[in-house]
Amino acid sequence: MTMQPTFPDLNGASVFITGGGSGIGAALTGGFLAQGANVAFVQRSDATAFCDEMEGLHGRRPLFIACDITDITALKAAMDQAASAHGPITALVNNAANDKRHTTEEVTEDFWDWSQSINLKPYFFACQHVIPGMRAAGGGSIVNFSSISYMMGNAGYPAYTAANSAINGLTRSLAREFGPDKIRVNALAPGWVLTQKQKDMWVTPDGLAAHLDRQCLKEEIQPEDMVAPVLFLASNASRMMTGQALVVDGGVVVTG
Repeated sequence: MTMQPTFPDLNGASVFITGGGSGIGAALTGGFLAQGANVAFVQRSDATAFCDEMEGLHGRRPLFIACDITDITALKAAMDQAASAHGPITALVNNAANDKRHTTEEVTEDFWDWSQSINLKPYFFACQHVIPGMRAAGGGSIVNFSSISYMMGNAGYPAYTAANSAINGLTRSLAREFGPDKIRVNALAPGWVLTQKQKDMWVTPDGLAAHLDRQCLKEEIQPEDMVAPVLFLASNASRMMTGQALVVDGGVVVTG
């Protein structure tokens, strides 16, 4: 694993991550723990073994709270539990998502609602719920995971790309609304990160080769490649950065 930079202000910070026990989220949990942060995370499946592993590696145990993020009441309760254990959340990372493949013509209302209930709705309500505590703490940082999929105009998951684009709009609006409270809100748009789930479900040799051909940097993107960018956005190193979408994709899309 590439050595990560150190952000001293994250030492002791109260961090909350959705989907923090697998894939990109697991890498983020480890990255924040390495900074000395107090990390709480939610996911549906049991993460006891992962927490054991993190405690062994970092000498700090993350707080795992079993939660289905589509249950907004449960999500808010989990955030309250995290704040009770670690103090007001000053870094929120909305990471959990589901990029299940689908065509436009097969989408039903139920599928649409299911997709948004995972990929957009929890983002809004997690942001809404964390604001009072951040305001009381004198500020904070929210990092909303999006994706380059909507920037590329990718076919194959239109409900998902619609949510990704909406996350970018939400990020900009919240940055404007809560900037006076010293609450920063930024989006991070990864490229094709080769988590185990992606490898198991979507990666094919031809598909990966074609995507790498589109990247300027001809290396596969790993979950660990998302850690330093998120740490940067969560820390005071980015204190005057808000309402932005940081693209980390090996150079597939160009913004600006």
